[in-house]
Amino acid sequence: MKKLLFLACLALPCAAHAQTVTFTTEDYAPFNYRDGKEIKGATVEQVEKIMAAIGVDYTIEIMPWARAFGLARTAPMTCVFVTAHNSARDPLFKWVEPLLIDRNILITRKGSGVTASNLEEAKKYTVGTQREDYTETILKEKGFTKLDVASDFNATLRKLLSGRIDMMPISDLYFEKIKADQPVEMVTVLSAQPMSIACEKSFPDDLLAKMQAALDKLIADGDQKQIFLKYGMNLSQ
Repeated sequence: MKKLLFLACLALPCAAHAQTVTFTTEDYAPFNYRDGKEIKGATVEQVEKIMAAIGVDYTIEIMPWARAFGLARTAPMTCVFVTAHNSARDPLFKWVEPLLIDRNILITRKGSGVTASNLEEAKKYTVGTQREDYTETILKEKGFTKLDVASDFNATLRKLLSGRIDMMPISDLYFEKIKADQPVEMVTVLSAQPMSIACEKSFPDDLLAKMQAALDKLIADGDQKQIFLKYGMNLSQ
């Protein structure tokens, strides 16, 4: 009887890992976005390759960022990407990284007359961002007080283009992608940080380690770089 109980206990971790991992993310091309019924993007492909390499079932759902972030804080077996790993967020999650190293810049609408050679000069302007986005935290930490917080990135961009806000933070990589199609220009650099997969605190450590090992191999083999080149981004950091 004791032997049966022992074997049953040994089986429990395996049963836990048989669960499906839920990934949440936002609509933020070219990293993660909907294309018809498909979810695509440079970071989506990395997540797909990681999970295929370790043979674990998963789902990916796109939703507003605040909800995506909140679910990864509270729902077991849930991870959110792409999440900036900073000191404020570090104790909130378990991490798999980096999906990329990114720089955030402040941009404005072309012809707006907005100029700032540094962050101190930028503080006099109204800056838009998204609720629960890490850039909201960065802006507050750096002393920005004139903030306009929207529900998602696209809402913030619409406000910028319509002149309702003066500036907004954006990934440097994404800026390179959209500047040919949108009348926007760079003002100054805001921050630089690793962008990661953030998993709920009870996420199994050995499963997390397998995901990290799969990502490490993706990077070492050059596959991560090729994925970004496919989406028109040159990661030269």
